[in-house]
Parts: sequence; C-alpha cells; structure tokens
Amino acid sequence: MSSIISTSEIAKKYVMGSEVIMALKSISINIDKGEYVAFMGPSGSGKSTLMNIIGCLDTPTNGTYILNDNDVSDLTENELAEIRNKEIGFVFQTFNLLPRATALENVALPLIYAGLNSSDREEKALAALANVGLEDRAHHKPNELSGGQRQRVAIARALVNDPSIILADEPTGNLDSKTSYDIMDLFQDLHDNGNTIIMVTHEEDIAEYSHRIIRLRDGLIESDEVNKNVRKSEVVA
Repeated sequence: MSSIISTSEIAKKYVMGSEVIMALKSISINIDKGEYVAFMGPSGSGKSTLMNIIGCLDTPTNGTYILNDNDVSDLTENELAEIRNKEIGFVFQTFNLLPRATALENVALPLIYAGLNSSDREEKALAALANVGLEDRAHHKPNELSGGQRQRVAIARALVNDPSIILADEPTGNLDSKTSYDIMDLFQDLHDNGNTIIMVTHEEDIAEYSHRIIRLRDGLIESDEVNKNVRKSEVVA
C-alpha cells in the first residue's frame, strides 16, 4: 500500500519575544491510504501542531512533508488553501458551522470554493448528508439540531469534496458519551468504506477505535503502535 502522508524530520519552532518554543523537534511518519490513525499526547506534546501541518494549515520550520506524492513543505498560503480544499476534510470539536445557514448550505460550502454550480452543489451536499443519515435535516439550521447531529453535518461537509484524508480534531470533545460513541461508529463506517482517517484525541476510549496509535511527548514520537484491540460498535439486535 502506498503512503498518502510521509513526513521526514519535520520540526516547528515558534519565536515569542526572546523565547524559542520547539513545538515539534523531529517527526518522521508514514501513513498509508486507508489507514485509521489516532494522535495522542498531553497538552504541549505537539499533537495539534502536527495535525495543523498535516492539514496544510501550517508549514514546518524544517523537514519535508509529502502529501499524495506532492511536496507541500514550502507552499504559499494560496497553494496550501487549494490543497486543503481538494485533499483534506476537516472535522473540529466545535463543529464550525455557519449559524444562519441550513445543514445543506453548510455542507455545500466547500463546493463553492471548488467552483461547482448551484445544482451540482446541492446534489453532492444532499448525498453527503444522506451518507451520515441526515438527509431529513437538510433544511434545518444548527440551532435546530442536537450536538450529535451538528457533528454529523460537519462530517458530511468534510466528506463532500471526496477528500484524500479526513482530519478529526477532538471530534467528540463537546459530546456526551453515548453521542460520542455514535459518532465513532460513523467514523468506523467511513473507514470501512476506504477513507483515510487521522484523529487527534486525549481520550483513550476514543483512540481505541483507531487501528494505529501514535503518542507524542515534548515534540517527539514517544510510541507508534498498531492497536491490536480495535473497539467496535455494539450492534443492537
């Protein structure tokens, strides 16, 4: 299987006045197409910085990042934005939905930047909502939806451009336990359908849904292990 993500000794430093903070020191990882990976680590470990670089929201200070055979280490902001829109679907803890827009309009938003016409946008957005079981809520606004439904809308928006990778940053952080597990069941289904998923979480029970767990500490990889006891959804008869 070919690597969809390959980083070689990437580092990231931030200069704050006279202080230099090394958020990442030397990170080399390979992630194959179709993998389901969790990044874990305490606050300040570098997991969010690594997620931002992999998501093309930031660039490394040193090292190389290859995404889908393209070196994206030194791209301009406009080039990074184009890569993000084509290659990456983001799911955030806070959902990041437009409050005055319907679920359908929120999901269709990335398609505007992709240049699709109105009818094509609506067709693809409806299909994405159906994929997460929310086609009957297409014309509801976020304040008319539960937390779990809002996160499903956010997942549909992440999927609508058929991205190479789904990046999920604490996707269950604002949800109760039952809803969290429902959302993780959905991620499991997406992975079963061939999607590459990378998730940042500090919750061990959520990380157990992934097939590989990379733990970071002090800007370095502490461990990188296959999860031999993948948590599966409990099917109720």
